[in-house]
Parts: sequence; C-alpha cells; structure tokens
Amino acid sequence: MSQVWRNWSGTETAQGVEILQPGSVDELASAVKTAAEQGKKLKAVGAGHSFTGCAAPEQVMVRLDGLSSITSADKDSGRVTVGAGTGLRKLNAGLAAFDLAMANLGDIDKQTIAGAISTGTHGTGAKLGGIATQIAALDLVTADGSVLHCSPEENADVFNAARVSVGALGVISSITLQTVPAYLLRAQEMPLPLADVLDGFDELADGNDHFEFYWFPHTDVALTKRNNRVAEGVPASPVGAVRGWIDDELLSNRVFELTNRLAMRRPALVPRINRLATRALSAREYVDASYKVFVSERNVLFRESEYAVPREHVVEVLRRLRDWIDASGHHLPFPIEVRVAAADDIWLSTASGRDTAYIAIHQYHRLPHDIYFQAFERIVAEYQGRPHWGKMHTLGAEDFRALYPHYDDFLAVRDRVDPQRAFSNPYTRTIFGS
Repeated sequence: MSQVWRNWSGTETAQGVEILQPGSVDELASAVKTAAEQGKKLKAVGAGHSFTGCAAPEQVMVRLDGLSSITSADKDSGRVTVGAGTGLRKLNAGLAAFDLAMANLGDIDKQTIAGAISTGTHGTGAKLGGIATQIAALDLVTADGSVLHCSPEENADVFNAARVSVGALGVISSITLQTVPAYLLRAQEMPLPLADVLDGFDELADGNDHFEFYWFPHTDVALTKRNNRVAEGVPASPVGAVRGWIDDELLSNRVFELTNRLAMRRPALVPRINRLATRALSAREYVDASYKVFVSERNVLFRESEYAVPREHVVEVLRRLRDWIDASGHHLPFPIEVRVAAADDIWLSTASGRDTAYIAIHQYHRLPHDIYFQAFERIVAEYQGRPHWGKMHTLGAEDFRALYPHYDDFLAVRDRVDPQRAFSNPYTRTIFGS
C-alpha cells in the first residue's frame, strides 16, 4: 500500500511511499529487517507535527498506530511503559487514570511520544527539562531487526543518543517514562508591559514552576503565563465552559485566523491589529489538572522557527530581534514565544550542557517568512543558537558539530547501529552528513 504523506503544516510531502503498519514489536522488527535487507530507506512517522523533513519518508513509512497504548504502570515507582506510537493526548488521559502525570509538557499534545522525544519537544520551567529528560528506558529496533533495550545501565551510549535522535538510529518501539503523582496547577495569565517582563525576566523565570510569555510585534505588551503547583488540599477550579470557549477557541483560533487573513490582504494594518489584540487580552486565573493547563488548542496554520540560546543572553537577543522588526518594515501578526529549561545531559538536546531559553517565531502559512526567519537566524547565530530539530532552520552538519560537544559521539553510535543508513532521509543527511 502506498500514498501521499503530508505533514501538519504542509511544508513537507512525500509521494508513492510504501506503508508499514506493524501491530506488534515482533512484526515491526521483521518488517524493518526485510526492508533494510532490500536496501530501502525507512522512516517512522508520528503525527507529522514537525515543520522540518525529519520524518519525511523516501521509500518506506513506518506507522506505529499499532503500538499506541500504556503497557505497564507502577504507581509506587512512577515508571510507566508506553508504545512509541501513543499520542500525547491519549497518554495524558491514560496517566490520569492511574493518578500519575508528566512532570513537564509542551503546549501541544498532537504529537506521538516517540516523535516528541526524537525532536527534543519541551515545555517551560527553569528547573525542569524537556520531555526526553523524563525517559527512564527505551527499546530501539535497528536495521538488522534487533531490539536494543537502552537505559543508563544497559546500552548507555545508545540511550544517550536515542533520547533525541531525529529518528536517525532506528525505530523506537517503546518508552519507559518516569512520571510523578498527578498534580494541579494554578494558571495565572495576564498582560504586562514588555519592558517590565524583560527587566524582570530572571525573577519571573526562577520565581515560578513554569513561566513563559508571548510578545506581539509592533506593540509594547507581552502576555505572561505563570503555572505553579498548588498546596495540598486546594481544589480544582477550571475555566468555565463559556469563558474557555471565548478565550481558547473563538479568540485564539477563529478570530485569530480572520485577523491573519486580514493581515495577508492589508499588511499595513498589522500593527493596528496587534495593538487591538493586546487591548483585548484580559487576566484570568484557574486551577486544573497539570496536563489541561499545559496544553492549548492551536488550529491556525503557521510556519515556525525556534532556537535555544544560553539563558543569560535571551533578553539581549529579544531586544535585537525587536530592533530588527522595527527597522525592517515587515508586518508580523503572530506573537513571539519565550520559554526556559534547565540544562540536561542528553547529547543532542537543545538544552544539553546549559541552562536554556527558547525563542520561537511564527508566521501565518499564507504570508512570506523567509526574510524574517533568516534575520532571526543571523541574530541567534551570534549566541550559539541551537535550532529545534523539528522546526524550520537552515543549518547543516558542520554547524551542529560546533554547537554540540557530543555531536561526534552521536555519529559514532549511528555508525555502529545503522552503518548502511537505512533510517536516513534528505533532512538527516543535511544535519548529520552522509
């Protein structure tokens, strides 16, 4: 069976690819071995939520829908093993049924767990890492049909490489997560002057469990989001159904889609539109299950580039980006998102070895983005910016060798587990070489 594959944003497509849909790990291992022996290139595809070609298949697409459930859960230890094709939305609901939760999440739950870790998906929290830091072990199916169990104690070098691997080592079949007891978060959202947010950035980042903000170009306003664990005994008080629909569906999706279409037709109106949008922002506070607070519904199509910079440079980078926008004459309707993460020890994690801040820029999918994204890349390049593996960038292998101390260690593992490059595609050949 073959078909046309297209990612969520429409930036990547593949035609005439063969589809493998194994229903078990044994079927997966056998199918991978057979395809590799035939010299075919394979790519595991999750939800297709990356903007880059990291999951674009050349010949064979491996779908892991048949490996998409929680297979074991130990409430005492918090260790939960899941099939690699499990969607984050399904995973969060399943963990809640066991009274467990992820310690940190991103703000979208449409990805699969394997896709999310493979591209370095993260949330925000000065003392917390991305989703891959919550992995206790994983199983990797390699080109010869072997299933490697990888953990800090077993195949440790493969574990270091496979937690963020961009799918270049094999097909992850299962993941064991270190979860935490389910918890509630108090969400506090409010607009603040951008100057105040930048001047007090360290206090805001360090003073909250999870902090992020969105800045609307052509304005002096940022929407801040502070999420903090509540004291024991504090009950949930979720957003009301009407307020939630107005804020999260009507304003954030339907009206935002219309304002972007207006921006496409009348670019000169964008500064006025953004100023009106900031005036429409209102403070709100609520308490709900952690995963419900973390996740937002986003249905407006866009293009995105995100770079990780050493946290101490983030304010300077933002000020330089604002200066470029002001001087450029470009009109940008999408807000810029800023988050933080603690340093980790994963070889290809964007936070590897350094406390990190993330700056994500966006553009409506029907508006040109090249000049804006290129200017952003020139700025962050001066601060050793590392791009998100699943978001748009123009870097290649030699750039990454300079950015990641363990880059060559990763390539050495790749040489060993996939010497024939069965899991390569144009994107991996760009970022890792041939």
